Formats: sequence, C-alpha cells, structure tokens
Amino acid sequence: MTILITGATGTVGRHVVDQLVKRGADVRALVREPSKARLPGEVAVIQGDLIDVDSVRNALSGVSTLFLLNAVVPDEFTQALIALNLAREAGIERIVYLSVIHSDLYVNVPHFAGKFGVERMIEGMGFDAMILRPAYFMNNDLTIKDVVLGHGVYPMPIGTRGLAMIDAADIGEIAALELIRRERAGTPLPFERINLVGPQTLTGPDVAAIWSEVLDRPVAYGGDDTGAFERNLRQQHMPAWMAFDMRLMCERFLELGMRPETGDVDRLTARLGRPLRSYRDLAGQFAASA
Repeated sequence: MTILITGATGTVGRHVVDQLVKRGADVRALVREPSKARLPGEVAVIQGDLIDVDSVRNALSGVSTLFLLNAVVPDEFTQALIALNLAREAGIERIVYLSVIHSDLYVNVPHFAGKFGVERMIEGMGFDAMILRPAYFMNNDLTIKDVVLGHGVYPMPIGTRGLAMIDAADIGEIAALELIRRERAGTPLPFERINLVGPQTLTGPDVAAIWSEVLDRPVAYGGDDTGAFERNLRQQHMPAWMAFDMRLMCERFLELGMRPETGDVDRLTARLGRPLRSYRDLAGQFAASA
C-alpha cells in the first residue's frame, strides 16, 4: 500500500512527506531532480514531471493513494488532468487534492479557476477523494519579512475583509492524516471538500499590528494598491503572467476576503488534536531568525 506525493519538495509537500514517514506510511515522491530533493531516506524517489506522461505512469505503478499538488504554472490544469487520467488508468481510486479556498468564487483568477476545474474533474471521474481548500499560506510572508523588518511596512495588499491565514505545517499534517485515513479505510469514503483555515481571520492592519507587537516598534499596513504590487513582483523577476495572477488574487482579497465557514476551526482542531498555529507565532519565528 503506497502513497504517491506530487509536489513533495515544496512548502506543503515536505510537511506531508514528513508527517507520513513519521506515521510509518509507505511513501513515494515524484520529483524533478532527485539529487536535490533532500527527502527522508524512507521515501522512494521517482524522477519525473507532471507533464511527462511516461514518468507519471511509472510513478503511479503500484500506488494505492495519490496526493495531488500542482505548482502555480501556466500548464497547471493540463498537468492535473494528465495525472488524474493516468491514476484512473493505474486503478487508483483514493485521491487527496490540494486546491484553494473559494476556488468557486475567485472565478477570474487563473490558478483558482484552474483548481476549481480540477475539483470538478475529480468529482466527475468518481474518485474516492478529499478536496483540501486552504486559505492564504501565512508562510508566504517569509518573502516580504525583509520589508517588514527593514522598512516597518507590511506590504501585502490583503485589505480589510480578512484572510483566515494558515500555516503550511498544519496543512501538511491535515493532508497526511487524511491520506492515511483514506488509505486504510476498509470501504470507499465519500467525496468531500473541507476548508483549511487558521485560528484567526486577519486584515492588513491586523497583521501590521501583530508585527508591531512582535518587533516592539511601529509597523504600518502598506495599503491596497494592487497595481503597485504587480509592478514590484515583476521587478523581483517574477514572470509577468504570474505577477498578474497574483494581482488578480489580491483584488479578490479586497473584495471578498478569505473567510472561514462556521465550524471550520473547530473541525480542523479536532482533526489535529491540538490548536492551529497562529500568525503571531510565525511572525515571532521570522523575527527571531532575522
């Protein structure tokens, strides 16, 4: 009984792998460059890419459960459909897919719309599947901590509707628990979707206030200029298509936020058997490591 992890070397995937190994699961990882993967020795590493049909087919051989995580790339949707069709070909029925919260609401944001399309395909193909829909990864703010620490500004234009930010380690542990639950179930489990959220729903000014408290000096919220945000990303050499995608996402943050549904936090806390990690904890870690 083998669980295949795609995206195993990424922010979430590494946590999924570590949590599965910790629980004694038989884990296989599909990675582009095995020599750079730095995964636990217990993990069987298969070289390949989700756009490479032969390597995906090879990686899926003998697998019983698939964790499907696609990076935000131009051909993300195609990659996912290749993996799903090859999983069906290999006789795999159990899938856990990492989507995104509000994928059905952020309809003009490319990577959200793509993930919603994959959700519909998984459901339509009749897989025994869990769709995990995480909100904003608080770990994303590692990329802007130097701006916070050096200039006293929180620059992410996340607005005042509020984002239920979640830690990637919590996402990884929840995913691992669900993979094991489905892997070990004696009968097929129903198709489900759950939101993955953090313990607080935070606005831009809220996050700036947390940084002010952690650093013991003023940190201001940089405001809601999504156009400037896109330009800054391009100046940091992010591809134009991705910078524009990120701008569109932030515009939906301003309009809709990323708010949890009633009971989300309690359900996740029960699954983990512990509290969800807070943004303040993460900010404290970032500040201590600076």
